[in-house]
Amino acid sequence: MWERARAALLGSLSMGSARLWVRIRAFWHRNGLLTLSMLSVATGCLLGFLLRALELTELEKQYFSFPGELLMRMLKMLILPLITSSLMSGLATMEPRACGKMGVITITYYLWTTFMAVTIGIILVVSIHPGVAAQKEDYSAGKVVLSSADALLDLIRNMFPSNLVEASFQQYRTVIVPVVKSPRFPTIPGKSLSFIYFAPDEENPEIHRPVFLELTPSPEMTYRTLPGTSNEMNVLGIVIFSATIGLLLGKMGERGAPLVNVCQCLNEAVMKIVSMAVWYFPFGIVFLIAGKILEMEDPSVTGQKLGLYAITVVSGLAIHGLVLLPLLFILITKKNPYAFIKGILQALLIALATSSSSATLPITLKCLLENNGIDRRVARFVLPVGATINMDGTALYEAVAAIFIAQVNEYDLDLGQIVTISITATAASIGAAGIPQSGLVTMVIVLTSVGLPTADITLIIAVDWALDRFRTMTNVLGDALAAGIIQHVCEKDFAPKPPKQDTASDTDKFPSAEPPLLHPKDNVIQLLEDTLFEQMGVHYNICQV
Repeated sequence: MWERARAALLGSLSMGSARLWVRIRAFWHRNGLLTLSMLSVATGCLLGFLLRALELTELEKQYFSFPGELLMRMLKMLILPLITSSLMSGLATMEPRACGKMGVITITYYLWTTFMAVTIGIILVVSIHPGVAAQKEDYSAGKVVLSSADALLDLIRNMFPSNLVEASFQQYRTVIVPVVKSPRFPTIPGKSLSFIYFAPDEENPEIHRPVFLELTPSPEMTYRTLPGTSNEMNVLGIVIFSATIGLLLGKMGERGAPLVNVCQCLNEAVMKIVSMAVWYFPFGIVFLIAGKILEMEDPSVTGQKLGLYAITVVSGLAIHGLVLLPLLFILITKKNPYAFIKGILQALLIALATSSSSATLPITLKCLLENNGIDRRVARFVLPVGATINMDGTALYEAVAAIFIAQVNEYDLDLGQIVTISITATAASIGAAGIPQSGLVTMVIVLTSVGLPTADITLIIAVDWALDRFRTMTNVLGDALAAGIIQHVCEKDFAPKPPKQDTASDTDKFPSAEPPLLHPKDNVIQLLEDTLFEQMGVHYNICQV
């Protein structure tokens, strides 16, 4: 009797353990990578604060951050082929009418949500008034910055790159060069001459800063603008070129089909690379976050000066990303937005670690296609465009920072100036590159629009590296929710249409390998792994015009 009870107990335990093991395996299969990424973020934060006590040298910090640097380089490597192949193949396989409708709706939605983000930021910064708690330093960096006109012209120039190869690793950037109008030296005997030296700037060696020695009176300084470049990918120019080529390929019909097939194959190959590389991300995230924590200044001092400002920005991003955008998603799609957000948590964690919406683009595309079931034609268009012009978090950040700097300088902004800030922050965020801390560059446009001192940007640099990660998460979240909304609005335009019956055609009986990717009007039928391949080992592509 005891042996039977013991055997029954052991059998039930073994069955329970087997069921538990099956559940664990199923959970790991669905959420294993996401779980590792969340643990890696927590581990990176803990490791970074623990290692601060060791006071590592700059060289040791560089060596420690090397695995995180590999993660950033790996993601940036995939940006160019992914953007070009996605836009070209996505727009080429769509009807011109549906493509135009989707483009207008997408850009309108992006501009509207960006303006909403700016409005939230302005309301919070005016209500909380974080500039009272901050204290301005007695000195300023005196850094010469571009005017808003030059920054706007640079944005327009980058939309039309003169060299596509150069646009893949450089973008146009106006450089300011100081020019000294020296007075004539006195010829009185016994008087020593004064000298002016030009020392290279620490951040940008191409710009030389004047150093005055025994010069009375001081000379007149002017600044001349010269054409220059910065070592950043010109994503805006590549997006516009790729979208134009995609639209023209769609109108070319069968003549453009070979290039469309190449773009589709390239896109699939890049996504397979992403699927293999994602297992390195948890390891790289640990060192990427820990390395940034090692480089930051004393958190206690920074928190006393800019803590209220950081709380204002994070609160605005949370309200916009977790309340308003999901509410807009519910009103349009009548679906649960938080179930949708759950499917892109992996992309949000990568955005938190890399602080780059462009580098997160491959992961966002993978999450939308695999977890949320977004139509690949919608994702291939909405995500690259969103990573370029949809910067909700950056726009909110720039509006809050501009009014914060005005509060620190005790400037009273009237309603007209606040409206000007909202408009310029919306426009400037479109030109912000999807790279870390790009908002500091376009913030010059916002500050100069209302006459605020641009040198005071240095006040917020201490916390910009951390806030940049949260606003990048908001940008990526806005892009993903936009893809879900655009698919719902344009669902009828992308519904599969029945093929035309043509008895004279013998190739209608062959199935298409990827029906949604090639439009029926082009009459292009692609056969992959057909019966001829099984019998003869030869791969045929049969196309009918």
